Amino acid sequence: MTVNGWLQIGVYLIVLTALVVPLGRYMARVFEGKPTVLSPVLRPLETTLYRLSGVDEAREQGWLAYTVAMLLFNAAGFLAVYALLRLQAFLPLNPTDQSAVPADLSFNTAVTHTFGRMVGKPRQGWALYAAMLAILVGSLAATYWAEGAGNVHFAALGIDPANMEGKEVRFGIANSSLWAVATTAASNGSVNAMHDSFTPLGGLVPVLLMQLGEIVFGGVGSGLYGMFLFVIVTVFVAGLMVGRTPEYLGKKIEAKEVKMAMLAVLCLPLAILGFTAAAVLIPSAVASTANAGPHGFSEILYAYTSQTANNGSAFAGLTGNTLWYNTTGGFAMLIGRYFVIVPAMAIAGSLAAKKSVAASAGTFPTDSGLFVGLLVGVILIVGGLTFFPALALGPIVEHIAMMKQAMF
Repeated sequence: MTVNGWLQIGVYLIVLTALVVPLGRYMARVFEGKPTVLSPVLRPLETTLYRLSGVDEAREQGWLAYTVAMLLFNAAGFLAVYALLRLQAFLPLNPTDQSAVPADLSFNTAVTHTFGRMVGKPRQGWALYAAMLAILVGSLAATYWAEGAGNVHFAALGIDPANMEGKEVRFGIANSSLWAVATTAASNGSVNAMHDSFTPLGGLVPVLLMQLGEIVFGGVGSGLYGMFLFVIVTVFVAGLMVGRTPEYLGKKIEAKEVKMAMLAVLCLPLAILGFTAAAVLIPSAVASTANAGPHGFSEILYAYTSQTANNGSAFAGLTGNTLWYNTTGGFAMLIGRYFVIVPAMAIAGSLAAKKSVAASAGTFPTDSGLFVGLLVGVILIVGGLTFFPALALGPIVEHIAMMKQAMF
C-alpha cells in the first residue's frame, strides 16, 4: 500500500460523488418527461419510435403489465439468441465457418440522487448514497489492504510481499483493487486483473459484494431495486424497534411487502449455495477446479455467485465449459435475474397503489445518519451472514492456512 495508491482511490471517489448531482438531475428530468439539453435532438426520434410502435406515452402502465411485457421481451431475446447460436453454421456472414454452439452453452451512483429528486425528498437519495458509499469505501480499503499486505512469508525470502500476481504493472495494486471492487459492486463484470490470483481476503470482497446483490449504486440495467429490498427489511426492523407500523416515503410497509422482500433476498442464496453444495459432491465438477482445498471451493463458489448475480467475472482457474457447469450456470442466471425481479415489481406495484400518510412524532426518519447505519448493518447481517459459512470454508480458511505457510 502506498500514498499514491490511496490518492488514486480518493480521486475516484471524489469524481464519483461530484457527478451525483448533475447526472441525477438530468436523469430525473428524463424519467419525469421534462425537457433536457438533448431534447431538441432526441425528442423527434423518440416520438417517431412511439408512433411506429403504437405506444401512447401519456398512458401509465401497471406493475403487472410491465413485468409481463419485460418477461416476454426477455423470452423473445433468449429465443432469438439461442436460435442464432444453434444455427450459425448455416447463416451468412460466417467467413470462418464457425459451427453451431452446443445446446448446453446456448441455454445459458447518480441514480440515488435521481430517486431523491423524483420523490421530492433529496435527503432520501443522499441517505441511500451514504450507505452505498460506506460499503464501497470499506470494500476498497479491505481489498487494497489485503493485496498490499500479500503473503507475509515472502518477506522472509527477501521478496516484496505485496501481491502483484495476475496484475498488470501499469495498473498496480491500487487500480486493480479499485476495479475489482467496482465491477462486483455494480454488476459490471469487466476486469483488469485476475481475481483468481488475489489473496484469500482480497478475493473474498468481490464475492461478498456480488452475494449482497450488487447493490452499491445500483446494478447495471437494474437501478436501485436491490437496495430497496434491504430498505424494506430495514424499515421493518426499525418498526419493530419503535413499536409502530413501518413506513417509507409515507407508505405503510406491511406483511406483503416484507414477505416479497425476503423472498427476493433469499433467491440469491438458493442458487449460489444450492448449486455450490451440489457441485462439490460431484467428482467431475470438482475435477474442473485448478486448485485443491479451500481455493478450489472458492473457485466453484465464485462461479455460481457471479452467474446468479449476472456479473460475468470469474475465478479463471475453474474450467466451466462442461455440461454440468453450463446447465446449472444457466439455471443460476435465470433464478438470480427473474426470481428477484418479480417480487421487486410486486412491491413497487403494491406501494404505488397505497395512499401516502403524513409523518408523525413516532415515524422513524429514513434520511438520518441513524438509518444509514441501520441500513448498512442490516445489509451486512441479513445479507452477509447468510453466506458466512460458505466463505469460512473458502477464502477465510485459506487465509488462515496461508498464515501457516500452507498454499493451494
